[in-house]
Amino acid sequence: MITIKPYMHSITFLLMIFLVSSCSEDTKLENDPFVIAFESLSKNLINIKDKDTISLVYSDIAYETGTVIIEIDDINAIYGIDYTTKPEASNHIITLSINAGENTNTIIFNKLNPLIDETTSIALDIKSINHSNSSIQGNSSFLLNASASLGSSIKPNVGGPNQGYQVFIDLSSESSTAIQRDSWDLGFYSGDNFRVTINSSIYMATAQLLGFTDIDTVTQNDVSGLQGQVAVGTFNPENTAYIDAPNGNILETAINEVSEIEEENKVYLVNLGYEIGTDTPTIGSAAITGPHRGWKKIRILKKEDKYLLQYADIDDTTHQEITISKNSNYNFSFFSFNTNTVVSVEPEKEQWDISLTVFTNIIEGAGSYGYSDFVTHNSKGATLAYMLKTSTTNYTEFALSNVDYNLFSDNQTIIGANWRDVFSGTPYNDRFFIIQDPNENIYKLNFLALTNSNGERGYPEFEYELLQ
Repeated sequence: MITIKPYMHSITFLLMIFLVSSCSEDTKLENDPFVIAFESLSKNLINIKDKDTISLVYSDIAYETGTVIIEIDDINAIYGIDYTTKPEASNHIITLSINAGENTNTIIFNKLNPLIDETTSIALDIKSINHSNSSIQGNSSFLLNASASLGSSIKPNVGGPNQGYQVFIDLSSESSTAIQRDSWDLGFYSGDNFRVTINSSIYMATAQLLGFTDIDTVTQNDVSGLQGQVAVGTFNPENTAYIDAPNGNILETAINEVSEIEEENKVYLVNLGYEIGTDTPTIGSAAITGPHRGWKKIRILKKEDKYLLQYADIDDTTHQEITISKNSNYNFSFFSFNTNTVVSVEPEKEQWDISLTVFTNIIEGAGSYGYSDFVTHNSKGATLAYMLKTSTTNYTEFALSNVDYNLFSDNQTIIGANWRDVFSGTPYNDRFFIIQDPNENIYKLNFLALTNSNGERGYPEFEYELLQ
């Protein structure tokens, strides 16, 4: 592993090299150097299928043409056989053009050998910048290898103020997966238990209908008295019975364990929650919910080592069925009533660490409540986390030797909404988070933004760094 120096944590981080980075051009000092640096420190070769982009950023807009000379140092890889680049390298030297009026640049890395493994490393080093008043500072080296990412800054695309996406992020590979949060309804657990989760991000809720084991006999008259209760945000403390435990404990889902004994598996009333909002809110606010999605009745049975889902609209006298298998590579197999099919949602269980999502949480004394800008960690995939206050330690100076393993928790709400202040529209600056991923890599993570430069909500940004 390579020891990482304190580094710049976003596109903005490059500007922090300079004393006047936040000033306007009118106040820019004559002697400020022109700097080009890699946007992040590394990429994981294992996660590159065919090609990937390596980004560089400038400290200012280039005001003349020039070149950047980048040297390649590879181990157990041969240029032209195992990999190539664009621009093409000559004798392990890439000459990258600087165009006047631009402030970014890229190198395309082409992976030719799919069998490249952890014995391979390819380092790119900025050796010279041919531009007036230039200086080599900051992230001047970039490493391609098969080890965990050394860290980066990420701006997850959650969909702006409507926050239409759930975004799953793998810190070790710097990868993210975004899915529309109303694209699924039920998650069927792939672990040892037979448990089913409901979609917290669209404020679903569900209640068992005692006395009903035949889904076809349930009518609107049987559920009308329940419908006002089986909902999120009613400010009734008792409505927590109709949602999954926010802590992520699979044994505390609103739907009971699916029983081997068929008669024990009751019919459930399901509140399908809300479509994704489309309104444009006032600056600094979020518009999460659209129209109500309606109701379903469901019953879930065991079929050998699989699930059998029965489902229908409330007044239907017949139902549909689907058999859903467990997949040990994933936490859940997901089902959508919109498509009547199993759908892809989360990455494989060991290939994501945190998720940015809308979420159903609990307010003590007021029951279930909907939260925007929420962050969970992948506790079912063995990711752990804890929070630290800067009154006891400092993010920049925090090192692997400072990690308190006793503080790690599988409660998926540890980050939760604890990272942001919605009244100021900014992240709290008195705390940061420690994450241990499924491969026992440990990261420190610090949030940098909640809004964009216009003050619009739904534009989070965070930095993280591998502790080693």
